Amino acid sequence: EVHFVESGGGSVQPGGSLRLSCAASGVTFDDYGIGWFRQAPGKEREGVSCITSESGKRYYGSSVDGRFKISSDSATNTVYLQMNSLRPEDTAVYYCAVTTYIGCTFFSFDYWDQGTQVTVSS
Repeated sequence: EVHFVESGGGSVQPGGSLRLSCAASGVTFDDYGIGWFRQAPGKEREGVSCITSESGKRYYGSSVDGRFKISSDSATNTVYLQMNSLRPEDTAVYYCAVTTYIGCTFFSFDYWDQGTQVTVSS
């Protein structure tokens, strides 16, 4: 069973920044991907970002590419999502999630946590 510890959600004004962090344990894939997807009320799930555990390859959704940056700390098995230049349309519940390294490419996640709210509003 995969366990997640996620933190960092909250409210911010447009143009501001937030950082999410996530530590996952119990992952049994040899080479896995960890990242985030988000879902806003009435909208479909959207892949945000993913990073593979072995090669550190990064993937970003088209709507966040250039504004968000994913990074990892192997010493603590923690992944970070630095979100800059936030927009009202970034408002959603952000879910930390795990997949295989192939699933990372398509943001096709197998396990996820309960999510954290990110609200961008003036």
